Amino acid sequence: MQVKYKHLFFDLDHTLWDFEANCRFTLQELYHSLRLMERGVPDFDRFFECYNVHNDKLWERYRNGYIKVDELRWKRMWLTLLDFKIGDEPLARRMDVLFLDALPSRTILFPHAVEILNYLTDKGYQLHLITNGFLKTQLSKLENSGIDSFFKTVITSEVSNSLKPHKEIFDYAFTQTGALPAESIIIGDSIEADIQGGINAGIDQVHVNHLRREPAIRPTYTVYSLKELENIF
Repeated sequence: MQVKYKHLFFDLDHTLWDFEANCRFTLQELYHSLRLMERGVPDFDRFFECYNVHNDKLWERYRNGYIKVDELRWKRMWLTLLDFKIGDEPLARRMDVLFLDALPSRTILFPHAVEILNYLTDKGYQLHLITNGFLKTQLSKLENSGIDSFFKTVITSEVSNSLKPHKEIFDYAFTQTGALPAESIIIGDSIEADIQGGINAGIDQVHVNHLRREPAIRPTYTVYSLKELENIF
């Protein structure tokens, strides 16, 4: 007999909200407004590539408890500038502040995001957000992109004192929402955080595989666009 899901726990960044597109747009604005070309960064695409490498590594360290959030925020800028031999910590910290001020105002969602959220709401599912992002930032993203009204509960690593893929953040989510694991499912892009997190929590998972990469572990379901969620729910 097919499981009847009631509670759908969505990830936000890279799943509904196009983090890379929004991040790229914001950093490109900073690149020009701070005149980084004159400081020794000749090419924005190279700068963005370096930023992504450092950001991914620092997020992994943050998820594993090796660094605090404040260190993650400014050091991704600092390390990227160092790749271009710019040892300017005040500039890195200023970039961090400007970046976090501007990023949540960006509104690029993945195709069919609003359509599928309307579809799932109309079918009576309870939609929640579970994210390793920062509460203020994530709430701003939701509001500015016009999808905040779809979610009954927003669970973040800050309020739960845990991070995906750890089971504790899901236990907190179940407590806050009244959801039972048997009637819950997580929908996200990250194999390491979302899919492994769902496995750790004992709930089914949907891998939103926008990048069409072969996963290291097999989720309960895989979709390649948000529209395909209609085939599951």
